[in-house]
Amino acid sequence: MDALIALLLIVLVFAFLGAGVWIGIAILGVAWIAMELFTDRIAGDSLALTVWGSLSSWTLTALPLFIWMGEILLKTRLSEGLFRGLAPWLQRLPGRLLHTNIIGCTIFAAVSGSSAATCATIGKITLPELRRRGYPEMIAIGSLAGAGTLGLLIPPSIIMIVYGVAADVSIGKLFIAGVIPGLMLAGLFMAYTMLWSLRHGERIPAADLRLSFTDKLREGRHLLPVVGLIAAVLGSIYAGVATATEAASLGVLGALLLALAQRTLNWQTFRDSLMSATRLYCMIALILAGSSFLSLSMGFIGLPRHLAETISAMNLSPFVLIMLLMLFFIVLGCFLDGISMVVLTMAVLLPTLQAAGIDLLWFGIFIVIVVEMAQITPPVGFNLFVLQGMTGRQINVIARAALPYFFMMVLAVLLIFFFPWLVTYLPAQMRV
Repeated sequence: MDALIALLLIVLVFAFLGAGVWIGIAILGVAWIAMELFTDRIAGDSLALTVWGSLSSWTLTALPLFIWMGEILLKTRLSEGLFRGLAPWLQRLPGRLLHTNIIGCTIFAAVSGSSAATCATIGKITLPELRRRGYPEMIAIGSLAGAGTLGLLIPPSIIMIVYGVAADVSIGKLFIAGVIPGLMLAGLFMAYTMLWSLRHGERIPAADLRLSFTDKLREGRHLLPVVGLIAAVLGSIYAGVATATEAASLGVLGALLLALAQRTLNWQTFRDSLMSATRLYCMIALILAGSSFLSLSMGFIGLPRHLAETISAMNLSPFVLIMLLMLFFIVLGCFLDGISMVVLTMAVLLPTLQAAGIDLLWFGIFIVIVVEMAQITPPVGFNLFVLQGMTGRQINVIARAALPYFFMMVLAVLLIFFFPWLVTYLPAQMRV
């Protein structure tokens, strides 16, 4: 019976989504139908209480603020100094300026929180410059597609906030937990790019005129505004002097002051950044409201408990369970965006994870990495859509270019599984 109910609800979700219904409305509709058909609870009262409770959380206020901070940097073009500041330092690395995609995304991810925003912002800066200098287009697109996903893993991250609210895990600890895995994944991307460049050395343009160390430092000053903002936001959280919400407020204020100091802030850019952030947050908030009501509905039906009991009875080892979940999320990512994946599944998975003894903080980083894979997985890979619009290439061509970076993410999952301290070490050092 439980299997039939679950199958019916899955079919309904995909039917609504296939009909073009907004994701949040589709989830709310399926939850309403499930509660009306399979429980004795009055759906209307439950809907009102659940939606209000899910959206009135103080913790959730960090989300629109971090989104706005990233939009300010994007609209005021503060990020354009990244290429100019990075390029002189990469001339001797195999692959040379190809690494501007990866390092630039790593830096911008720490103030964006959005994979698509990171990919679009850095791509607008680097792709025309790399094309002009004769770098191979496919490796440039692939490295940008892979590195753009770091916007989800390197804090502050929108999806970490969503997961933290859904799983009741400290958002500050999630942010800090993502630092080492994020840098590790960036290192894996750079390692692959260097290996590819060594194998195809003839396709990499010769180094530009070498600059003196003093000249490199002079160009490197263009990195200081963004790097300083990152240090202020993450440092305040790590030192325990600010919550995630307070750090987000600091980030918005810092971004506005930087834009004002560089004379790139005007009423139009201020309004555009605020409206873009508002639209994105409203979409996410509607999905969160729907997921909260779906969680309540599933709880009354008893599906999460029964699923947890079934999986527990299978006596799967933690490794097999994690590998199955990774495959499950990769398949799900072919049809849904990352936030929808998290909010649709956490209500069902939480009892299972707790029964298996899996650390929810560690699982938060795991699920972010797996959601990153979905960003470059067709047919619904957001980074693929972004790059298609920027390059005019077909989705399948971009996905093929990004495939090696997908496998780097699989390797990252294996590394954090066998070496969990990569996730847990920094949060354990936090001053609470």
